[in-house]
Amino acid sequence: MTIYLMRHAKAGSRSGWDGADEQRPLSKSGRRQTSALTEALADASITRIYSSPYVRCVQTVEPLAERLGIPLDLSDGLAEGAGLTDALELVEKYADEETVLCSHGDVIGDLLHHYEQRGVALDGDKLEKGSTWILDFADGVIVTARYVPPPA
Repeated sequence: MTIYLMRHAKAGSRSGWDGADEQRPLSKSGRRQTSALTEALADASITRIYSSPYVRCVQTVEPLAERLGIPLDLSDGLAEGAGLTDALELVEKYADEETVLCSHGDVIGDLLHHYEQRGVALDGDKLEKGSTWILDFADGVIVTARYVPPPA
């Protein structure tokens, strides 16, 4: 089974946004990334999609959920600043399903660091916006972590 650990696509700059950061939307280039990510995953056997409740994360995976005809669920465990324990619970809960988890650089970085500390060889150390880490599981245990750069 596979978990697609996706960092949200590009959003407008924090300094250029007047509202609450949780409401900051994707930029034009982020929307293009979202379209490419949707196309790239359209034929995967994804059964669940979870997202941080932040608008930029929701906007990143909403088109994929619509295309696949599956619900988009929100989880505070994927929100910026969320603790490692909450994110790990989601990964472990859905390690037996093809699942997309859309989150932020800090949460994804914490998860990857956790797995690396437990002996999982990471395919690099990048966390670019719109990128995906593909976590492959066998019998509920992560066996590989592969990095896929963001679409151009």
